[in-house]
Amino acid sequence: MKKQNALRLVDTRDLPREEWLEVRKQGIGSSDAAAAVGLCPYKSPLELWTEKTGRATASEVEPSMDDPRYWGTLLEPYVAVAYMQRTGLKVRKLNAVLQHPTFSFMLANIDREIVGSPDVQILECKTAGEFGSRLWKDGVPEYVQLQVQHQLAVTNKPAADIAVLLCGQALEVHRIERDEDVIARLVVLEAQFWEHVANDTPPPADGSASSAKALRQLYQGNDTSLDFTENVDLSATFSELATLKAELETKDKRLEALKQSLQQAMGDASRAVFADGEVSYRRSKDGTSLDSKQLTQDHPDLVARYRMTKPGSRRFVITAKADQPQEKASC
Repeated sequence: MKKQNALRLVDTRDLPREEWLEVRKQGIGSSDAAAAVGLCPYKSPLELWTEKTGRATASEVEPSMDDPRYWGTLLEPYVAVAYMQRTGLKVRKLNAVLQHPTFSFMLANIDREIVGSPDVQILECKTAGEFGSRLWKDGVPEYVQLQVQHQLAVTNKPAADIAVLLCGQALEVHRIERDEDVIARLVVLEAQFWEHVANDTPPPADGSASSAKALRQLYQGNDTSLDFTENVDLSATFSELATLKAELETKDKRLEALKQSLQQAMGDASRAVFADGEVSYRRSKDGTSLDSKQLTQDHPDLVARYRMTKPGSRRFVITAKADQPQEKASC
């Protein structure tokens, strides 16, 4: 049976950004694929879930100039032109959000489609700065490969090229062939993630900074208490956490002692060399800070005009039974 091509879900030529963001909430886009299956270095399934369910709004703000996404969008046309000059192939914009003909939750925005080539039909344009370029030293990063396999799944195309501009001056072109085994696993895992969205149940946190951010957004705190003493699994989790915390505190104390021994031996020296390496111990440049206490005393009215309330954050404090004060035995 012949496979169907992608459906053209929405034309994006004159689509306002707010409406485009709403369309993105209707499914998993190609840039979401790695996060949905837990293999994105920047975003966890939990944070992606908060976006798809409308609980997070940070990603809806257009990226500023200090955000790599800003430069990626700005430089995309230039990367496409450089690709055409490098390969001799022609590309054009698709101007649409595409949808998988069978799995409606699978969506894709294609940077460019390649015209008149039997070997490759999709172009993905990427940019990477000094830090991001490290992820490309061994070829295409896994999360980008998953993004492209997702695009090939939605479009039913056999191959895609990735043109990546590294540090603003080196262009690399990588060919990604359709991998049916990867696509099959991707469809299953994305479907499992989308069940969390459809059922409005969060996926488990994965220990990443992204999950920590999502948890802070989801749960603000309400000064109530829960009794988990009869919950065997959660009690075991707490015990493991408390033990690990005690071990880390012991190691941190030892770490600081070793560091201070070297600092004391170095005295005023800025660098010390050892058989297995070296350390540097330099003073940073002098800085300036605002004396807010003196400013408040001298100009209280001025300070009151610019004072703003900063929402408090929740602190996670672990207190094991061994840490709690014990009652003294009576004689």
